Amino acid sequence: MKIINKKSEKSLIDEFISNFKKDYFKNKKQKKRFSLVLTGGESPRKLYRKLAKINIDWNYVDLFWGDERYVPSSSKNSNFNLAFNELIKNIKINKKNIFPINTKKIISECSVDYSKMIKKYFNNKKINFDYCLLGMGEDGHIASLFPNSENLYKRFITKPVIRKDFKRITIGLNIINNSKKILLWLNNKSISKIYSKIKKKGKNIPVNNLNKKNTVIYKIS
Repeated sequence: MKIINKKSEKSLIDEFISNFKKDYFKNKKQKKRFSLVLTGGESPRKLYRKLAKINIDWNYVDLFWGDERYVPSSSKNSNFNLAFNELIKNIKINKKNIFPINTKKIISECSVDYSKMIKKYFNNKKINFDYCLLGMGEDGHIASLFPNSENLYKRFITKPVIRKDFKRITIGLNIINNSKKILLWLNNKSISKIYSKIKKKGKNIPVNNLNKKNTVIYKIS
């Protein structure tokens, strides 16, 4: 596990973008596409704004989501909506490179459809995204995998999650951990301190189950 400590969110974003560009250009040189799993919540907002300004050909990049709330894509609570407003509408990218989680059907069908979409993208072979970007909740949840959930111990591509606040669709921990790089985005002192405490609390906390070989933690010191 690699930990990148910075004093400010701006420095953290600059470091992330520098590393992202290196990996992007490495793939491009090898004529490989770059699959990027996006996260939701407030934490990546400034990161997405800065990503929108970098000089790359976004048509080599395919965008996915690690989880989504079961709300319309126009909702302020939609993870797609955040990424669209801060990143997607500000870059030149083909619609066929954008793979959002559909929330227009019943939730079980939406989940099945997204699993099929991901399997098709990887030609029914091993699912291994280039980058899986994750935020972390104060309880240590990642994507929509929550503490003490039975979903932590099951293998699946996507699954519906029923919560009191929102119904959700999430990718599985096995899919996250198969990613070539897992980027845990802890963009302020408060969440960085919470992580320092939570990492000692065992495997019932989702964030403590990340594949250490592939994980890079971006945090504020």
